Amino acid sequence: MNRVLRFGLMVLAALGSIFFLTSASANAQSESVLHSFGSIPGDGAFPYGGLLFEEGNLYGTTHANPSGDFGNVFEITAEGEYEVLYNFGSQSGDGIGPRPFGGLAFRGGKLYGTAFEGGAPGGVGTVFDLTLKGKEKVLHTFGIEPGDGVYPAAGVIFDKEGNLYGTTEEGGAGICEGGCGIVYEVTKSGEEKVLYSFGGQYQDAVFPTANLTFDKAGNLYGTTDGGGVYAGGTVFELSAAGVEKVLYSFNRQSGDGNYPASGVVFDKKGNIYGTTFYGGIYGQGTVFELSSSGEEKLLYSFGGQPSDGINAYGSVVFDKEGNLYGTTFAGGIYGQGTVFELSPSGKEKLLYTFGSQAGDGNTPLGGLVFDTAGNLYGVTAYGGVYGFGTVFEITP
Repeated sequence: MNRVLRFGLMVLAALGSIFFLTSASANAQSESVLHSFGSIPGDGAFPYGGLLFEEGNLYGTTHANPSGDFGNVFEITAEGEYEVLYNFGSQSGDGIGPRPFGGLAFRGGKLYGTAFEGGAPGGVGTVFDLTLKGKEKVLHTFGIEPGDGVYPAAGVIFDKEGNLYGTTEEGGAGICEGGCGIVYEVTKSGEEKVLYSFGGQYQDAVFPTANLTFDKAGNLYGTTDGGGVYAGGTVFELSAAGVEKVLYSFNRQSGDGNYPASGVVFDKKGNIYGTTFYGGIYGQGTVFELSSSGEEKLLYSFGGQPSDGINAYGSVVFDKEGNLYGTTFAGGIYGQGTVFELSPSGKEKLLYTFGSQAGDGNTPLGGLVFDTAGNLYGVTAYGGVYGFGTVFEITP
């Protein structure tokens, strides 16, 4: 199935499961809408990915524009000023419609990311860099060489030498129709290498959608929303030599989580943490912990208490005390999503319920990011004054 269509069907299914419950509980933290998309000419719309906090400023992407499907890269300065740094589709062969749920990366004064579509000649996505003054360069166009990946939904990460790594949802040499996706490297000189093609072996991981993560030894880790022993998605490891191992297969039939759309993070002991969109005790998604040996522990199942958030799409982030923070796509008092905190023992606290005030955002797809003062920032894909999404701040 076409991945754009598959994503749309998943969103519709989740929206169909949104419930509206009343509760006397108040938001534990205060929220501020820093920007409502669509408020200035040429603004973007529908920010799917997370934010990057760099040198006091926030950076992110939008998937589209109010009048088109191209999207942009934006900046919010430490003083709160919003600026569009670049509009996709501005030059021949440019990428369009960035949908990286991991957001942007920063190195050497430049922003790096992916566009889900666009690029010449196939229109199946690009890797780009962008100066902070708005000059963009396409580093790689997908789909030109046989066996290349197509449709990069995830962002990119760097190794110590400055090479880029990421995934594409489709393409590669796997057995899926249209390909099962790849892990790729783009070197500093702009040369792309396909490090692994998913779906080349029985019960392999397929269809990666989220950012990769390095461990201390230089191995790559990530998730796929399909494949594995039970076809419920996987957590995988890719060694520096390009050898893939499925660390864990999610089981759709046992109360386990399934459909992990987010990337993973490590704690100080080397344990792995992430979220699933579906599954768990109540079928509404989970937060999981995975040991280095592949043993899973469900830290939390969403939907088990009144007004709880449901369907976590974004990654989680740690604070200094080891608590996890993230967002849910739906649920909460108004059915429009939540921001949550989860203690190391698995006790959840709802920090904010979207829809609590006029002009509020709703439906957060990306994860969260801390600033140096401990404030949390994120984006909502929809809502705001104009209905095209928001950038928000949660203040302790």
